Amino acid sequence: MALRLGFDIDGVLADFRTAFQAAARGVAQLAADIDPDAGDEEPLTTRDVRRVWTHIRRTANWWTKLDAYEPAQIARLYALARRLRWEVVFMTRRPESGGDPVQFQTQWWLESHGFYLPAVVTVPGSRGDLANALRLDMIVDDQLHNCVDIVSGAPAKAILLMRDVSDLALREHALSRGIGVVSTLEEALDVLERAQQVLVERRGRLNRLIDWFQTGREGALPLRPDAPRPKPSDE
Repeated sequence: MALRLGFDIDGVLADFRTAFQAAARGVAQLAADIDPDAGDEEPLTTRDVRRVWTHIRRTANWWTKLDAYEPAQIARLYALARRLRWEVVFMTRRPESGGDPVQFQTQWWLESHGFYLPAVVTVPGSRGDLANALRLDMIVDDQLHNCVDIVSGAPAKAILLMRDVSDLALREHALSRGIGVVSTLEEALDVLERAQQVLVERRGRLNRLIDWFQTGREGALPLRPDAPRPKPSDE
């Protein structure tokens, strides 16, 4: 039995925060060129945030320009999915930008970082409902409320990716609910590899991830869809 996994995009794979802040600085600079008193407000006001989102909606293929937190780990996820026969779904609530549809931009971004033929679902609804509908075993997300929604409304387990490890209260709150906590995508993939081993050994329902922190096979197709296919034998 192979795992069915869900991955959030922004905050887990893509560095949305840095890209949004850069866009905010650009919008503030443009506003300052028009009005010297604009752009001095800190932090961003609601009006400023609306301006940034307007800028994003008007920018062609903005979502393809984000940096990856751990580029090598995205390629590693693809290799693990192929070797361990995982079914992987990427989930996002990204709003539209200019250019191509958000789903295509996200797929293009994932392929550019080494995950080929990605399945991307763009829905604004409940992550718990989505986990149920897709029959996922585990989801990696950077928002606690999404993780709580998952473990409350679905048999799926959740891993909270906290890149800011200083919030000990948030970490303890997650762990008390049976939500696994990691600080990097690399660590999350290590956990999922162990989960696959546990699944094979116990051949039953998955244990809660909080317990795991204490304690393949290749297909016939090539690893990359653009790789040359083997020539048929002359037999």
